[in-house]
Amino acid sequence: MKILLYRIYQFCIAAPLLLTATILCAAATIIGCALGGGRFWGYYPAALWGRLFCLLSLVRVEVRGRDNINRGTSYVFVANHQGAYDIFSIYGYLGHDFRWMMKQSLRRIPFVGYSCAVSGQVFVDNSSPAAIRRTMQAAERQLSQGRSVVVFPEGARTADGRLHAFKRGAYTLAVEFGLPVVPVTIDGAYSIMPRTAVLPRPGRITLTIHRPIEAGTDGHDLRPLMDASREAIASALPPEQR
Repeated sequence: MKILLYRIYQFCIAAPLLLTATILCAAATIIGCALGGGRFWGYYPAALWGRLFCLLSLVRVEVRGRDNINRGTSYVFVANHQGAYDIFSIYGYLGHDFRWMMKQSLRRIPFVGYSCAVSGQVFVDNSSPAAIRRTMQAAERQLSQGRSVVVFPEGARTADGRLHAFKRGAYTLAVEFGLPVVPVTIDGAYSIMPRTAVLPRPGRITLTIHRPIEAGTDGHDLRPLMDASREAIASALPPEQR
C-alpha cells in the first residue's frame, strides 16, 4: 500500500512540480546569463533545483566535512558516481560555486542542454586530441574565473554499486593549475536510483567532503594523487562498495 501511495505521489505531484522546476531553472539560467549575470545565474538556480529535486523525491541529504573547504578557494572536486541523484545532491548541498565536467551527449537534451552550455558547464569531448584540448581549455576558463569544477573520475555511473577505476583527466587539470583535489564520497545514491532503475525510491544520501589533497606541479606521475583521492572516497563507503 505504501509503495502504491508513493507511486501516486510521484506521478501526480512530484513529477509535474519537478518538470516545472526544471523548465523554470533552465529559463532563469539562460536569461540571467544572457543579461551578463553568469556568476550568479549559472549556479544558484541549479543549486535550488537540485535541492528541490531531493526534497520532492523524499531523499534526505546529510553533508559531512563542509569545514574542510573554503568558499573562496577553487578546487577540483572528484566524487564517486553511484546514480542519477549524485547530481541533484551535489548541486543542492555542496554549497560551493562550481561547474560540471559532463558528457558531451548531455548537450543534446532539449532546453536543458542549452542552459548548461550558456552557464559554462564543461562538456567532455574525447573524440580527438584537438577535442580533448578544447575540453581542457573550457575547464581552464572556469578555473581562471575563480570557480571550481566537479568531476566523476570513474566516467560513468557504477553498474554494481562498487567503486571503480579512476581516469586521469581531473588530476591532469589539477596539476596544471596547481589546485587542491577534494575527494567527495557519495553514499546512498545507488540504493535510491541505480543505473538500471526507472524511478527513484525514498532514502538518504550522505555527502562526505574530505580534506583537500595538494596536487603539486609535477604531472609526470599522477598515480599517487589518484590513489590518495580514491582511498579517501572509499574510506566513507560501506566495505561492500569499496
